[in-house]
Amino acid sequence: MKSYMISLILSVLTTIILYGQTESLSSDELFMRARDAAFESKDYPQAIELIKSAIQKSPDYTDLHIFLGRLYTWSDNIDSAQMVFDNLHSKKVKDEDFYLAYGYLLYWNNINQIAEIIINEGLGEHPTSEDLLLLDSKFKYGIKAYEQAEKSVERLLSINPKNTEAHSLAQNLKSYTAKNAISINYDFTHFDKQFADNWHILGLSYKRATSLGSILFKTNYANKFADTGVQFELEAYPRISKMFYLYVGGGYSENVGIFPKYRTGVSLYANLPKSFEGEIGYRQLYFSSNIWLYTVSIGKYYQNLWFNLRTYLSPDQDNISHSYTGTVRYYLKGANDYLGLQIGTGISPEENRNNLLVEDTFKLKTYKIGANYNFSIQKRNLINISATYFNQEYMPAQKGNQYDLSIGYSRVF
Repeated sequence: MKSYMISLILSVLTTIILYGQTESLSSDELFMRARDAAFESKDYPQAIELIKSAIQKSPDYTDLHIFLGRLYTWSDNIDSAQMVFDNLHSKKVKDEDFYLAYGYLLYWNNINQIAEIIINEGLGEHPTSEDLLLLDSKFKYGIKAYEQAEKSVERLLSINPKNTEAHSLAQNLKSYTAKNAISINYDFTHFDKQFADNWHILGLSYKRATSLGSILFKTNYANKFADTGVQFELEAYPRISKMFYLYVGGGYSENVGIFPKYRTGVSLYANLPKSFEGEIGYRQLYFSSNIWLYTVSIGKYYQNLWFNLRTYLSPDQDNISHSYTGTVRYYLKGANDYLGLQIGTGISPEENRNNLLVEDTFKLKTYKIGANYNFSIQKRNLINISATYFNQEYMPAQKGNQYDLSIGYSRVF
């Protein structure tokens, strides 16, 4: 009983001391202490008490009320947060920070009807706000209004081409906003030693965007030496959630040697926090036997740059064959306009020219460097040009140079 009384007295004394301290502080000083409690200590209850004390001193200080609403939001006290923001809205507060704080509360909690009103009103008051445009893009993406989301992203990138999150979101939107696309690609390969004849591959494809993700039908025609072959492919990118989506692909050809008889592939992609993205999956090629390759990649958007590192690993009885490719893209404006640079070792089954390869070639040593330029004309016409140089070991201890040129055109409608 005695120890309980001592604890009670100490608690009362502490409260009195703290109350005396807050009484002597200005509303700005209390605001600073509340921010420190929230951001440094993550002590939201203490931050709420401090900001309430500041409001008592300065009841017309709008920033205090906005921060109180944010604190309730971070504490998952949604009803109290909405009450604070509704009160500010009734007073016709027009601050950009108010629209952001209230908009994110509604967006995070799927209160979509009110969110649309608040975000639109905020953009009406602050039409060039990068933060509000980004929020509007995320909100429209979340309710599957993809074309409207794309417009907000493009508007944001026209204001600030180096906005990292906008570039990341623009890439995710690509598979939803282009309902149909017809593409033609031509790849040319020249060898200085390995083969006397050049190789050619012509690809035709049709992509259809659905509510579940994109589906792609491809036909590849190849000319190698005096022989030709055709391959048919089907690829899909089903969306699992806002964070995860899949790549699922397969191909078939009767012309084994020019193409693998079968190929399959599956990857799980993740849109990670801080504009990172990751992938893990496999690729399988069947000529006269199976070749299995396992892939892992990590990507990162930074301003208008995209960095990616990918590896392919293929285990066999003796060791593990591996390839690595580093890619950098510099986005000039939207998701379809960029300059790219690649450098790496080993051969990737993702490269179109490698539809022409025979089994085991991928295990030989190869060094490569390449560049590509993708650009759009009036949004509907997409053009890509690329060139890659390979120093390739085509037989053990025998190397030759290889030059690849590629050009493609897509019509989006």
